[in-house]
Amino acid sequence: MDPREAALREEIVRVMLAMDSRGLNRGASGNVSARWGEAVLITPTGVPPADLDPSQIVRIGADGCWPADGPRPSSEWRMHEGILGGRPDVNAVVHCHSRHATILACAGREIPSMHYMVAIAGGSSIPLAPYATFGSSELADGVVETLAGRNAALMANHGQIALGPTLSRALAIAEEVEEQAAVYWGTLAIGGPKLLSAEEMTRVLELFRTYGQQAPGKT
Repeated sequence: MDPREAALREEIVRVMLAMDSRGLNRGASGNVSARWGEAVLITPTGVPPADLDPSQIVRIGADGCWPADGPRPSSEWRMHEGILGGRPDVNAVVHCHSRHATILACAGREIPSMHYMVAIAGGSSIPLAPYATFGSSELADGVVETLAGRNAALMANHGQIALGPTLSRALAIAEEVEEQAAVYWGTLAIGGPKLLSAEEMTRVLELFRTYGQQAPGKT
């Protein structure tokens, strides 16, 4: 196996373990994928993070097929494949059932512009993808459409999903989505949030383009 693929498989396992240890996931729920050339590397179905080994990560080819003699991929493989296939800016996908994001998703609520960090999802809100049965092509299509131009979304009656150029970035976005979900949930208990204006969120989104450490040559 290519050492770079082996390292990517190990990183996928680390992200699954991190989601579990940080309270973003429970048991065998949730899944992680990463781009590998024209293929997708994705976690297998039904394996808890503590039992996950890099050799169990499934490689799905450009033809949508995987080795018949190995583990089966996550039931959500269509969703991951659809996202990575249509978003050249994305190399990693993290899906989890973090508590507060799932509470809001089950209540049918997106996260509005109640805090500037909502913009981490790429817009003035964190949108809600429509419900469809887990693992279905309908779910995949709905999530892909909702994520157009966005880095994260809630999934109705399901959980949340986050995207990034790297696995570490996708995980960081998923953590922030959960934090924003918790804050929004808390404000709903005391009368609801005071929202930031569309003009302010436009300013925030522009600032986010150069926020943090940038590549050499950028300011």
